[in-house]
Amino acid sequence: MQSTARGEGRRLAARHRNIELGLLALAVAVCLAGHIDASLALTGKLPSGLLVHGLSLGALVAVAHLAVRRFAPYADPLILPLGVFLTGFGLMLLDRLDFSYKAAHPGKGDYQKLPAAPSQMMWVFISVAAAIALIVFVKHHRFFQRYVYVMMAGALVLLTAPVFSPTDSFGAKRWIKLPGLPSFEPDEFVKVAITIFFAGYLMANRDALALAGRKVWGMTLPRGRHAGPVLAIWAVSLLVLIFERDLGTSLIFFGLFIVMLYVATERTSWVVLGLLMAVGGATVVGTLEPHVHGRVEAWLHPLDYYKPVHDPAISEQPAEALFSLGTGHITGTGLGSGRPWLIGFAGRSDFIFTTIGEELGLAGVTAVLLVYVLLIQRGLRTAIGLTDPFGKLLAAGLSAALALQIFVVVGGVSGLVPLTGKALPFLAAGGSSLLANWLMVALLIKLSDSSGRTALDPVQTSPEPLPAQTGPGDRPAATDPAAPGGSQGQGPNPGPGRTLGGAGRPLAPESDPSAQTTAGPGADPGAATELRPAFGRPPAAPHPGGPHPAGPQSPAPQASYGYPPVNEQHTQGYGLPPQSPFPSNPSA
Repeated sequence: MQSTARGEGRRLAARHRNIELGLLALAVAVCLAGHIDASLALTGKLPSGLLVHGLSLGALVAVAHLAVRRFAPYADPLILPLGVFLTGFGLMLLDRLDFSYKAAHPGKGDYQKLPAAPSQMMWVFISVAAAIALIVFVKHHRFFQRYVYVMMAGALVLLTAPVFSPTDSFGAKRWIKLPGLPSFEPDEFVKVAITIFFAGYLMANRDALALAGRKVWGMTLPRGRHAGPVLAIWAVSLLVLIFERDLGTSLIFFGLFIVMLYVATERTSWVVLGLLMAVGGATVVGTLEPHVHGRVEAWLHPLDYYKPVHDPAISEQPAEALFSLGTGHITGTGLGSGRPWLIGFAGRSDFIFTTIGEELGLAGVTAVLLVYVLLIQRGLRTAIGLTDPFGKLLAAGLSAALALQIFVVVGGVSGLVPLTGKALPFLAAGGSSLLANWLMVALLIKLSDSSGRTALDPVQTSPEPLPAQTGPGDRPAATDPAAPGGSQGQGPNPGPGRTLGGAGRPLAPESDPSAQTTAGPGADPGAATELRPAFGRPPAAPHPGGPHPAGPQSPAPQASYGYPPVNEQHTQGYGLPPQSPFPSNPSA
């Protein structure tokens, strides 16, 4: 039975890799077709270097696919093709804009006529190579759990480094410029490092953060001492907003923590508290800080720029973006037939979104946003399928970080929120953004590989055990069904190499004396074990009389803090069969 299930899982995984290969070919073909269409509209002939571009991009994609097939065979088959499509689509848009910028800015020394596509192509190779290296050399996502505090320290250094820059760029201090080296944007890498730290921190402290506090206006607020981390993150976000004048990074940084905090504790009071703090801080800084105040004024009154007398902090870009999006109507003017280059340099940064709206219309904008939504959905689906708390939080956090950045960029360009100046993931020119986003893709691929391995090949043990050190929120690795947080209320005991849901620590074979008696007669000891996510929920108290006897007549224990006991509803929807609340024990 085990060999049959394992063989079927491997065949399904191989089928997923074949689907991924077909989708990769389709993504490259669509991007090349876009190059041809734009070039025919602009010059009336095929683009020069099309064959070299297509072969180099195809070879890079093939290497990435082979790396996933070899080192992450159970990964989600859509994550890599979606990343390749967005990257290739961005290259096509940049190449189309380069032609118009060169024609519109013939003056010598005008930086706007410098092409952006060749540099972006170089960063594509660097970013995909870095993603392949992560997939190959990182055996399991729990590797990062060992270095969460090191990453947090490095992230804080990178986050504060632009403050000491003597000059700013376009009103914000977001870049680091070193002599002899190209400038880079550290907040893009901070986004990834902070997500890893939040996942490790919340996994260790989720029980304390989920404790009930006082009720205010019918809403349960957390206790004061547990609100300290939120206040600290809020203070750091405000400091970034004040000293670096970087509205986008501040919103993503604080919003990401609140989202992951809600995922860990399932308490809406944290979300309400976070929204109130965000609105209050943004209101104060937006009133007192001139650069942020100008962004808010341009958002509220974008057409005031054309008045004879207007606030000098209001730029023309928000109004030009609205004109560009309005020109596209439903189907757009066609690739190469619009005038998105009139927005100036911003056409190759966050305002590259207006190129899609003008030349592909509402239909093209909807299609691109759906691709983003699908990528985020695959990340959230990966989070649901994982059984360890760290992996769940990491996958959910990476998906939330991508969603928040897309929201602030698209919302700023379309007038929904103030402009932030952040780069649109995968599409906008910028090596830092592209590299950071491809590292996120690689992490999601490794996470989805662990999720798929649990569902399709449950016999195979985890290639990377959890670190030996534990946090304050870890639960004891119980070997007795009656122990708190043990097999009681958690389904069958994991087999060798398996991990428990609460602490996520491995259970050694020799330390499990009840492994043969708790599986039940005829049970498959290597079958997949789905553990209910216990974010913020304390372990169930042991039964006063010892282990519960098996059988339908045994009442299920009531979990503390009002949470319901484990049942089939808690284990369905994770890609695995439901489990009984208690392991069957013939000797009971």
